[in-house]
Order: sequence, then C-alpha cells, then structure tokens
Amino acid sequence: MLLGLLLLLLGGCAALFAVFVGEVQKEAGRPARVTYAATGKATDVTITYSTWHDGSASTSQVGGQNLPWTKVLTTKGFAKGGSLVVTLGSQGGAATCSVTVDDDPPITASAMGPFASAVCNGF
Repeated sequence: MLLGLLLLLLGGCAALFAVFVGEVQKEAGRPARVTYAATGKATDVTITYSTWHDGSASTSQVGGQNLPWTKVLTTKGFAKGGSLVVTLGSQGGAATCSVTVDDDPPITASAMGPFASAVCNGF
C-alpha cells in the first residue's frame, strides 16, 4: 500500500512537471513587442539599450540624440528582459525613459542635470 501511494505521488509530480515544461516551451516561442522611449528636454543625449533576442543578449548605443526618441523591437525567447539607459550630456536637461513590453504597464525612470542617467530595467 505504501508503494502504491509512492507511485501515485511520483506520477502526480511527473504530470505537473510535464505541464510546467509545456508552458515554458510555449512562452519561449511567443513573440513580444518591446517599445523603448526617451522623452524630455535635452540635447546631446546618449541612449544605450539592450535586449534578449532568440536567446542572445545584444546592446546598442546611439549618441548625440535629441529627445524624444523611440525604438520598437520584436523579440522571442524565454528571456525578454533588457535595459534602457538615457544619459544626459554636459548641458543637462531632463529626461524620462520608458519601456513597454506588449500591453504591460511601462517601466519608467527620470533624470535631471548634467551627465545624469535615467535607467529602466527589470522588464
């Protein structure tokens, strides 16, 4: 009887594990739309953004930007996170970074002053 209960318990664990693996595989294949945005009043801004795409991380940087700035990427894979860093130049100003994944609420941060950075991550 104890052996029967043990086998039943192991069978239940195996079934739960199979469901979990199926959900992870489904999520890994789902595309996600990531919208990076930088707004505010500043010139000569450096924008650095990174993201995961098909299991690999990539980082890009653009300098000498005037705000507003927007970039939209489509990514696929289990890890979809990345970061957006908006760094103000020597003239300072104010900037807000914003990252939106699909229709989720945006992640935002703000910065003011010379060489200040707004950092959005954790998405």
